[in-house]
Amino acid sequence: MMSSFGSSPIVVPSSVHELVQENITEIPNRYIHDHNEDHISDDSTANYSIPVIDVEGLLSGESVLADSELQKLHSACQHWGFFQVVNHGISSLVIEKLKSEIRNLFELPLEDKKKMWQQPGDKEGFGQHFVASDDQKLDWSDMFYITALPIKMRKPHFFARIPLLLREAVETYSLGLKNLTMILLGKMAKALNMDADEMEGLFNDCLQTMRLNYYLPCPKSNQVIGLSPHSDAAALSIVLQLNETEGLQIRKDGKWVTVKPIPGALIVNLGDMMEQILSNGAYTSIEHRVMVNPTLERLSIATFHATNPDAEFGPALSLIDHPHKPSLYRRETLKKYCQNFFAHKHNGKSTNLEFMRIQNVDQFS
Repeated sequence: MMSSFGSSPIVVPSSVHELVQENITEIPNRYIHDHNEDHISDDSTANYSIPVIDVEGLLSGESVLADSELQKLHSACQHWGFFQVVNHGISSLVIEKLKSEIRNLFELPLEDKKKMWQQPGDKEGFGQHFVASDDQKLDWSDMFYITALPIKMRKPHFFARIPLLLREAVETYSLGLKNLTMILLGKMAKALNMDADEMEGLFNDCLQTMRLNYYLPCPKSNQVIGLSPHSDAAALSIVLQLNETEGLQIRKDGKWVTVKPIPGALIVNLGDMMEQILSNGAYTSIEHRVMVNPTLERLSIATFHATNPDAEFGPALSLIDHPHKPSLYRRETLKKYCQNFFAHKHNGKSTNLEFMRIQNVDQFS
C-alpha cells in the first residue's frame, strides 16, 4: 500500500481557507514563523536569467538545433537544478480545465473536505506534510495530495471521492506529464553519457504523485510562509502555476530568486534523487520555498516523478565504472528512501542527501 512509502503525523483538521473566511485579525501562533534576513529575497537577483528549454527544439530533427537545446538543458541541470519548459505538448484545454476544477476543490465546504482528509499512516488527501511534532510551525497554505501513477498504486476508494471533472482532468494531465518526464530524463541521460536503457528501466513505470496547492493571501504575510524551504526527494518535479501571482523562490548562489512564470510554460526542478542517485553528483537539486502575498492568492499543482515503486537505486551504474568516479551515494529501495524523506520537517536541503551519502569517499579527481 502507498502508506508504506511514508507519512507525517496527522495535523488536527484545520484549513487556512476557513481561517481566512473567518476574517481573523491575529495569525494563530502555530502559523507564525520567525523571520530573519534570509527570509527576504535579495533585490540583486532581479537580473538573474532563469533557463528556458524548448522541448520541440530538444526533439528537433535538425541536429544543430537539438544539440544546442541539449547543451542548454545540461547546463541548467548542472548550475541551476531548475528551468522552465515551453512547447511541452500539454494541451491548453487540459490546463484550463485543471485551473477551474482545482479552485472548485479548495472551495468545497469544510464538511466535504473532511471526507477526503488525511488518515493516520497515510499522506493522501487534504492536510499538511513534514509535520514532525505537535508544536511544529505550519505553512500558510492548503494542500491536497494524491498518487496518480502507476495505477496499481492508487487507492480506488479514495480516488473515487475526487470530484469527477477534476479526476478526468488529472488523468489526462498525468499521462501528458509522464510522457514529458520520459523525454526530459532521456535527454539528461544523453547529456550525462548515461546508458539510456538504464534510465528507461528505472522510470518506465515511475511513481507519480501530485500536490495541489492553495496559497491564500495574508495581510500579515511577513509573519507566515506558504511552503518552507526544502529540496524535493523525487527525480523531477513539474509545477503548473494556475494564476499569475508570484511566490515561488529558488535559492541560487545563496540568494533567493523569485520565479516569474512564463505564460503557458511548466516549471521543472531537479530533486535529490537526480542529484545523488542518477547523476552521482553531476547535477544539482534546488532548494525552494513559497512566499505569501498580502492580497492575492496563488494556486499551483506540483507533480513529482520518482523511480519505479519496486526499484532499488543508486548512482547510475554507467556513470561509476571509471576508477576516478567512485559512487558517492549508496543504493537503497524507494520505500526506505521515501520513508526517510517524509519523517522529517522541511528545513533546507533534504536529509536524504546525507541519508544516502557514502562517507569518506574522495570527490572526482
